[in-house]
Amino acid sequence: MIQHLVLLKFKPEVTPDQIDQIFTHLAELKNLIPGIIGFNGGPYSSPEGLNQGYTHGFIMTFETADHRDAYLPHPEHEKVKVMVLNYLDDLIAFDFDVAP
Repeated sequence: MIQHLVLLKFKPEVTPDQIDQIFTHLAELKNLIPGIIGFNGGPYSSPEGLNQGYTHGFIMTFETADHRDAYLPHPEHEKVKVMVLNYLDDLIAFDFDVAP
């Protein structure tokens, strides 16, 4: 399995409703793109304060690296990615293998 971790730093003017809509669109990708077996995300919630301005994040789980590789250029992913990028100051994407 592959975990696709993304940390999001939203622009200050982005509203909570806009963020909710973004996460709805991200979660819907699980139903639109084969090989996505999990999606979880939300706002930063740790008291450590080590988030460096990143306010939200999500993890998308893929069955295999091939599924992740097919997801990246998939038209549904591209549509959501273009929309999300308009609301961000920055993001970090980091993928790693997970034993089943």
